[in-house]
Amino acid sequence: MSCVMLSGIFAAPAAAERIKDLASIAGVRDNQLVGYGIVVGLDGSGDQTTQTPFTVQSIISMLGNMGVTLPAGTSLQLKNVAAVMVTATLPPFARPGQAIDVTVSSMGNAKSLRGGTLVMTPLKGADGQVYALAQGNMVVGGAGGQAGGAAQTINHLSAGRIPGGATVERAVPAMLGQGEYVFFELNDTDFGTARRVVDAINMVAPGSAEAINGRSIQVRAPLDVNTRVAFLGRIENLDVTPVQQAAKVIVNSRTGSVVMNQTVALLNCAVAHGNLTVTVNAQPQVSQPEPLSRGRTVVTQSGLVNIDQEGGALMNVRGGTSLADVVKALNALGAKPMDLVSILQAMKSAGALRAELEII
Repeated sequence: MSCVMLSGIFAAPAAAERIKDLASIAGVRDNQLVGYGIVVGLDGSGDQTTQTPFTVQSIISMLGNMGVTLPAGTSLQLKNVAAVMVTATLPPFARPGQAIDVTVSSMGNAKSLRGGTLVMTPLKGADGQVYALAQGNMVVGGAGGQAGGAAQTINHLSAGRIPGGATVERAVPAMLGQGEYVFFELNDTDFGTARRVVDAINMVAPGSAEAINGRSIQVRAPLDVNTRVAFLGRIENLDVTPVQQAAKVIVNSRTGSVVMNQTVALLNCAVAHGNLTVTVNAQPQVSQPEPLSRGRTVVTQSGLVNIDQEGGALMNVRGGTSLADVVKALNALGAKPMDLVSILQAMKSAGALRAELEII
């Protein structure tokens, strides 16, 4: 019996949400940082330097910056070092000296980063400027071991985190609006929800909010910084009941998962769907020569291919306007998840599925 996953409670009315959960303030955003670094102190689980020459190049460059010069042609065979990529998210309004978390991921063939220490790594933004410096001991949520050709691993050992491992060195300018206006951007474009957000804001500050389109809302805010922050904090916590979203069915064609929202409707239709099974078997056969024939015993493989097709009876699928009725009707077909994907596509083509069908 197939199972259809639900995106909410059956026919549950939309609950009120805060404006901060429905929208964000234009200009107040995170910024992604990335850097290339070296992890040292590994217990023999680092990169195999013969296969990752960039690790050796990085070590030679780092030692050169510290005043250590290696003779030309020196071949380094390191086991306790790994080349890594370091990523972090710079939050809005972050100031120099603030600590942020970083993620360290192996980019070579290191077996484990557990117990390693990240050497000071500059983190750059999209503009090529350095915004933070990362360094510290990593936390790797896993363990592993190997002996005699056998290996056992728990969780993932090629990536770790350093809580508060980077220090902000440069601030990113962030403006709270343009002049006397602040702009709220809805997470999802919806004219009805935009209208309700405008009404909720105007109930608190009459005449201050205006919808520019189905996503942007212009709000007149005080010019004084302290007063503006207090005003926005009050606006963000206003409750708004969003309108019902458009009917949509999301199908993951790779896993067979089906998710639908509560506005999906189904019309009466008839469905017949059969399963096709292909079975391939290989059976060994031994050819034994006759006595004194100087022949050899030969083992051959005999292949057997069998194709079975189950007949699908034509079934009447009752229509329904509630999510509970749609789920009941689809489960009554008894189709497997992957078969259900094909059935939904056919229903959409026949006009029986009243919803947008999105394949991911």
